[in-house]
Amino acid sequence: MSDRLCVAMAQLNTRVGDVGGNTEQVIAAALRAKDRHGADVVVFPELTLTGYPPEDLLFRPDFIRSIGESLARIRDEIHGITVVVGFPHTEKRGMFNSAAVIQDGMVLGVYHKHHLPNGGVFDDKRYFQPGSTPLVVDIKGHACGITICEDLWHPGPARWAADEGAEVLFNLNASPYHQGKYQDRETVIRARQEEAGLPVVYVNLEGGQDEVVYDGVSVAYGGDGTLAARAPAFAEGLFDVVFQRQGKALVPEQGEIAPLPDDDDLVYQALVRGLADYVNKNGFPGVVLGMSGGIDSAFSAAVAVDALGADRVHAVMLTSRYTSQESLDDAAECSGLLGIEHTTLNIDSAFQACMDELAPVFGDRAMDTTEENMQSRARGLMLMALSNKFGSMVLATGNKSEYAVGYATLYGDMCGGFAPLKDVYKTLVYRLAERRNAAGRVIPERIIAKAPTAELRPDQKDEDSLPPYPVLDAILHRYVDEDASVAALISDGFDEEAVRHAVALLHRNEYKRRQAAPGVKVTRKAFGRERRYPITSGYRPWA
Repeated sequence: MSDRLCVAMAQLNTRVGDVGGNTEQVIAAALRAKDRHGADVVVFPELTLTGYPPEDLLFRPDFIRSIGESLARIRDEIHGITVVVGFPHTEKRGMFNSAAVIQDGMVLGVYHKHHLPNGGVFDDKRYFQPGSTPLVVDIKGHACGITICEDLWHPGPARWAADEGAEVLFNLNASPYHQGKYQDRETVIRARQEEAGLPVVYVNLEGGQDEVVYDGVSVAYGGDGTLAARAPAFAEGLFDVVFQRQGKALVPEQGEIAPLPDDDDLVYQALVRGLADYVNKNGFPGVVLGMSGGIDSAFSAAVAVDALGADRVHAVMLTSRYTSQESLDDAAECSGLLGIEHTTLNIDSAFQACMDELAPVFGDRAMDTTEENMQSRARGLMLMALSNKFGSMVLATGNKSEYAVGYATLYGDMCGGFAPLKDVYKTLVYRLAERRNAAGRVIPERIIAKAPTAELRPDQKDEDSLPPYPVLDAILHRYVDEDASVAALISDGFDEEAVRHAVALLHRNEYKRRQAAPGVKVTRKAFGRERRYPITSGYRPWA
């Protein structure tokens, strides 16, 4: 028995489905933890071998077989350090979300996750059976309990490990980021630490997977609730926590505590990580986006540059008869500040060709949103052509406010492979743009200051069709993110007409959002897999 236990928290960015590549990461990290950190045990995130979430890949027998092969490699190739790694375990009773404890060629035990989340972005009950027994293993004479993610959010599993003699609890996680998530986690970790009376080592995944992004911020708490170590947000690496035996207790030494950025900085880092991993993990050489001279495209370009580098971002100004000289100048200046390739193309000939061809059918009907949408779709046509020809992915630059109320054109400005601002309200876009400029001016002040406009008709402004964004966003936040009712919003002082108008637009445009590109989740309730409403519905809360 040793009085010292060094635990390496392996905060990895895995790739869903890449069992071989993820296994290589595990082996490399374990050997580095042993040789460079002097660690006794290395703890990896939830479902490390498959990446998280593997979704319906778990139904494929060939995929499951590859996991068994990877576990055998880890068992055979890693010696001198104990490995705690997440993987899906299959037996006659079904499949389990599990963690294996491997030491010098032996599997000391396998733990099955007890609590299976089945809301928000989680679908654990679709794939897994719940576990029912604790697991406590001996590592260098120390009794170490194992739990997985959601187990920490409920009373029971931590205490059961303590009842089995555990002196420290290792918790494997794939806990996605949203605003305020760290505070939520801190609350439940402290609750379980108090319940079990044990120190807790909480290891979290890092990186982007489709709409979801994982922030890392792995932590270790002592048995008295003291924060002993914290890994940085949105960074891969090995982060150590060293325990010393004091009497019958394991007490962590005070380790490195990475500063936690404020909420807006975390949102920005999430956008950057989510976009970078979506582009890179899917093998795109870069991105192309329409640069309009407005705030959304300028801010999207800034995120793209920080995610990918300026040499992988191509901005295209797609001018029309309604494009102002101010927009031309602002788009060019923003591209110059960002150092990205900038091209100007004109859509008028394509737009006019459609107008001429449709004229006999349209007859003497007045111009309306039809012609506005035709311009947007002409822009989408050109952006997709550039994507097809050169391989870069198109970024859709719309924000959550616009997607909520349908102020975006299907097959026009909504076209693209990824929408980085999809879960960012317009008012937050402005705030983040100013925050980004404080770190180095990349967005002209005039873009931030001017009234937003689609420039699809003369003197057009967004507020011609929508409530002012501060009002709209406040309504949407309460109704979408907090599920407040129309009656509650009106009772709380919101203008009744604005509330009913916004809610009606929200529900009527579900069909658009169902066809929208994925985008980074940063709020508690993002459109897409987390908020799923029927398209065809008789529900009329605004009526």
